[in-house]
Amino acid sequence: MQNEAINTESVIASVKQFLLALQDNICHTLELADGKGQFIEDSWEREEGGGGRSRVMRHGAVIEQGGVNFSHVFGTQMPASATASRPELAGRSFQAMGVSLVIHPHNPYIPTSHANVRFFIADKPGEAPIWWFGGGFDLTPFYPFREDVQHWHQVAKNICQPFGDQVYPEYKKWCDDYFFLKHRNETRGVGGLFFDDLNHWEFEKCFAFMQAVGNGYLDAYVPIVEKRKAMPYGERERQFQLYRRGRYVEFNLVFDRGTLFGLQTGGRTESILMSMPPLARWEYCYEAPAGSPEAKLQDWLKPIDW
Repeated sequence: MQNEAINTESVIASVKQFLLALQDNICHTLELADGKGQFIEDSWEREEGGGGRSRVMRHGAVIEQGGVNFSHVFGTQMPASATASRPELAGRSFQAMGVSLVIHPHNPYIPTSHANVRFFIADKPGEAPIWWFGGGFDLTPFYPFREDVQHWHQVAKNICQPFGDQVYPEYKKWCDDYFFLKHRNETRGVGGLFFDDLNHWEFEKCFAFMQAVGNGYLDAYVPIVEKRKAMPYGERERQFQLYRRGRYVEFNLVFDRGTLFGLQTGGRTESILMSMPPLARWEYCYEAPAGSPEAKLQDWLKPIDW
């Protein structure tokens, strides 16, 4: 783990300031793209320490439901489930903060999108703090367009390039591997970036990368929204969208680390489960008609070099 000497109070203040501004900017920009909906803020406090502000848009012109959450939680000790896999955290107080968002559009031709950037730090008197950054963004289309997916990944690559030639390939692969539904043998979508435990550079470089990923989400997603939001669709496309949203629910409840960490640390349940779509459906042994656009989605749900 990284043992660089840092001032805990100073870095927490800097990271928190960025995250609050990022939440503001993302909400404002998505409201402009929607043209009708507004994010409603719900502030909350955590009994064990900390709190956050959840912002949710429902029934917008473009966004059926979306949430952009900021949270900052802290405690005197990590849950046993966390220290079992990270014994070096035992006996340390911790602080965790981040911005997490999921956008579920009305139109099946607009992909669902997810982004998250976060910071974790654990202290123990007389020892250097243990800290790391994490985050990323990923795209889940129902009716993919190659130009949209290539744009998404080009933005991701551009974000990573100043930090080294291997950063994009490494974090793209990590995203493909992480957002994989083992019980379905398919990726959740077409990927993007995922990173965790980032502390192998000096603090300022790690922080700069997290900021670049957080700020880059809008550059990656909004052009896709603008291009697809006026496309006509019918009940067939809507029903397929709802069916595929079921996969999103399966991943978040079975595999997602952020969901599990939030629930294990006594986070606010409504905010943690904000990522769930407002409507989803399951159909027993569903098979899309051969040659249909719905059947072709399976060709996309695997790691691909875009």
